[in-house]
Amino acid sequence: MESIGDYAVIGDCRAAALVSRAGAIEWLCWPRFDSPSLFAGILDDGAGAWRLAPAGPFRATRSYADCTNVLVTRFECPSGVVTLTDFMPVASEEEKRRHLLPDHAIARIARCERGAVEIASHLAPRPDYARAPPRMRDAGRLGWRIELGHALALFRADWPHAAVETPTGGTLVARGILRAGEEAHFALTFTDDGPAIVPPLGDWTRESLDRSLAWWRAWSARMRYQGPARESVIRSALVLKLLVYAPSGAVVAAPTTSLPERPCGDLNWDYRYCWLRDASLTVRALFGLGYPEEAEAFLSWLLRSTRLTQPSLRILYDLYGNHPGPERTLPRMRGHFGARPVRIGNAAADQVQLDVYGEVIDATAQFVRRGGRLDRETQRMLRDLGRYVCANWQAPDNGIWEPRSGRARHTHSLVLCWTALDRLCELHDKSHLKVPVEEFARERDRIRRAVETRGWNEALQSYVGTLDGQSLDASVLLIPWYGFEPATSERMRRTFARVRDELGAGRGLLRRYRGGDSPGEGAFGICGFWGAEHLALGGGTVEEAAETFFSLCGMANDVGLFAEEIDPATGEALGNFPQAFTHVGLINAALSLCRRMRGERALSRALPHRRETAEANP
Repeated sequence: MESIGDYAVIGDCRAAALVSRAGAIEWLCWPRFDSPSLFAGILDDGAGAWRLAPAGPFRATRSYADCTNVLVTRFECPSGVVTLTDFMPVASEEEKRRHLLPDHAIARIARCERGAVEIASHLAPRPDYARAPPRMRDAGRLGWRIELGHALALFRADWPHAAVETPTGGTLVARGILRAGEEAHFALTFTDDGPAIVPPLGDWTRESLDRSLAWWRAWSARMRYQGPARESVIRSALVLKLLVYAPSGAVVAAPTTSLPERPCGDLNWDYRYCWLRDASLTVRALFGLGYPEEAEAFLSWLLRSTRLTQPSLRILYDLYGNHPGPERTLPRMRGHFGARPVRIGNAAADQVQLDVYGEVIDATAQFVRRGGRLDRETQRMLRDLGRYVCANWQAPDNGIWEPRSGRARHTHSLVLCWTALDRLCELHDKSHLKVPVEEFARERDRIRRAVETRGWNEALQSYVGTLDGQSLDASVLLIPWYGFEPATSERMRRTFARVRDELGAGRGLLRRYRGGDSPGEGAFGICGFWGAEHLALGGGTVEEAAETFFSLCGMANDVGLFAEEIDPATGEALGNFPQAFTHVGLINAALSLCRRMRGERALSRALPHRRETAEANP
């Protein structure tokens, strides 16, 4: 078990694994992101891992192969150098059928670059969060069978492995020496609904690597962003793509559960679900980078899922748009460095968040602005959502941060209710659907008056978190993002200054609020990027925006990944990892900064022409 930021992620758009700096896969859920774990060593040292690294002392550095989610770790040892390449093979469905590829696999290739190095492999599966004992059987030339109830995993390696019983269950162990130019290949495959495919090693792993590198690079090459911090934006886009569940188009918030937001604390939640809260921000990021297919797939999942419960929307759904199971704790698991409880499921699924109506409708409006068309069922659903907002916007809700201490009238939620009705009126005016526009416009204007009079605190000279409240909340920095009020307005400039003074944690970091349900947590990653984007939208100079943005980008871990939060004192990652929300914030801040920089360059080019014209026509 290592610190959260010492992990990297690999995945295949169906599941993901976390790999430590020391070559240990310590988190894997198969066959999908929200399945029970096979390896959960990041939450408990006895909950399963696959360690593959030099047997002796080493110094490790790592990076992703250029523009991919293929991880390469370099181990420097006294006797030589070994590289370890870790990946989940990816391919199109046609390629899988043509080449008889397994649906789920992890491949690992160890190669000696110099000298001679002894390598040790320890595979310790602990199914179902270490609640089910693994049943392993030597299958001869087919490797080792690992029976997981109705599912089956197969482990194969160039070196023979022996089964060893440990206090926490069986472990497959092996050692071997690699000399310069030699490779060792390892593969773990999984099946739960069809015949097991047992690929050969060697050529298969090399071909899978080449195919995966080409697949990720082809996807990355479609990105049209050419602005500042392009490498950070590419990495964030690759994280977002990795967290897309390909069969449905859903985007999971993170592939992990219970990684603590407060070191050794109890702010531990299951994020392997899909939040409507993220909708319009994610759709804008995908469209902005040039990925309309992913944006439209996510929107399709969004509309399909919400139809099942509308006009009352849940705040989060599972990968297929269903209600997640109940939240439970796993009392036998020790948690990440003792952070307990370990939770599966998320009770926030039963909360009320009025902001999700604005998120869903704004995401739909972005789709229409880019040429999309709305079918009759979607039009009917949008009208019903608008009527629901009109009837319920004055009710208290749990708000964007999902506190478990009760409901209030949150300023951000009201701004999103305004957004919902504003976008529906826009779609009506542009003849994309018919709504009771006078009613919607009237309620929209009432919401505006409530936010402007009761969401603004005259004494603080700032928008605040709740109507008539006294507490600041970083979510009010999104007011310009949705077009409610420009970032250049005096109120928003004063709001940003107050938020930065009271919630700022240095280097551009912002806390989401102070106190509340989450005392002792770190700075919230996306809030810092909201601050950078606010500056880019006109709330500050372009130099201020760029300085803040680059400072925040520099707080990613060594392979460019962000968790949900950052410890301001140490820079350590906190919370579930990697976090889609933080990477979406980085992308959107980059898009706004790029647009601002292009605008200023265009203005500077035009100014000499304007001066010449003025001099010629006194």
